[in-house]
Amino acid sequence: METLTIQTRARAEMIPVTSLLRELVRRKDWQTGALLVYCPHTTAGLTINENADPDVQRDMTAFMNALVPQRGDFRHGEGNSDAHIKTSLFGPHVMLIVEEGTIRLGTWQGVYFCEWDGPRNRTLWAQFLPG
Repeated sequence: METLTIQTRARAEMIPVTSLLRELVRRKDWQTGALLVYCPHTTAGLTINENADPDVQRDMTAFMNALVPQRGDFRHGEGNSDAHIKTSLFGPHVMLIVEEGTIRLGTWQGVYFCEWDGPRNRTLWAQFLPG
């Protein structure tokens, strides 16, 4: 298993991590199989979405903040209940196909780390499954 570190800069943001994952696959010389990428945090997650227009990331973040606003009437008293809910909607992992040493994504797809309670130092775990 490999550990990757991400420094987030805002309370809510979607950070592209596709190039970080591609570099890991290249450096480790992983050829054919699957790459499981897992986020071990309860207030951050992972998703795959469009990578061509950065407005998609901004729209997603704005929509999630409107859908689940940060507010004081949640029972969980740490002020980050909205982040827990957003993370549950996105999920903690993505599974990627690796073929001939290359992560296979659609033309417009990218992998995003979704921060909902930053800024923080965050961790991703990556496990290659040969196949």
